[in-house]
Amino acid sequence: MATITTWFTLGLLGELLGTAVLAYGYTLVPEETRKRYLLLIAIPGIAIVAYALMALGFGSIQSGGHTVYVIRYIDWLLTTPLNVWFLALLAGASREDTVKLVVLQALTIVFGFAGAVTPSPINYALFAVGAALFGGVVYLLYRNIAAAAKSTLSDIEISLYRTLRNFVVVLWMVYPVVWLLGAAGLGLMDVETATLVIVYLDVVTKVGFGVIALLAMMDLGSVGETAEEPTAVAGD
Repeated sequence: MATITTWFTLGLLGELLGTAVLAYGYTLVPEETRKRYLLLIAIPGIAIVAYALMALGFGSIQSGGHTVYVIRYIDWLLTTPLNVWFLALLAGASREDTVKLVVLQALTIVFGFAGAVTPSPINYALFAVGAALFGGVVYLLYRNIAAAAKSTLSDIEISLYRTLRNFVVVLWMVYPVVWLLGAAGLGLMDVETATLVIVYLDVVTKVGFGVIALLAMMDLGSVGETAEEPTAVAGD
């Protein structure tokens, strides 16, 4: 148990450092993108609270002979929809597609949690529903939202969208594998190892996603300033 607390503490430190970096980045991104940028700060910011509570021993329940960290699912329920919401805003997606995307992602987490607290074999059915819902998220990100990005964004912005989309989709696919191999599924992975893997994924997906976006938005701002200079000179 002490090992798990250590992993939670390291996760907390990672999210704290990442949030500090992203908060500083707020002053570096173009002013017109700062409102959208706040979502990137909120993602690891919420995780700070979750990891602090788990490191202190709060937010877990016993179900079916194993520990379920409820706080972890609440964290994901709040933060993963923010990830896809940011992508939809970046792409200039329609309100309808944005709502579908956010709701599907939230339901993915709800069914993952339901599976974790439900006995076998119903847990696998709930897990399958969650996986199908995540398939809907992936479909929207690669079809409707990508089409919106292609029609509204510059080549550089489209590249950023694709990088962030592929980043989260590939890494998020590891979570269900951990669920299946962990105590909620087949029980082939011990709690300590599963916790370590999830902490690593959480820090990388939350902070890494934000840092990639930050660097790209800073570059876009520099490109915009460079493009304006000849116009200003011509005006003079």
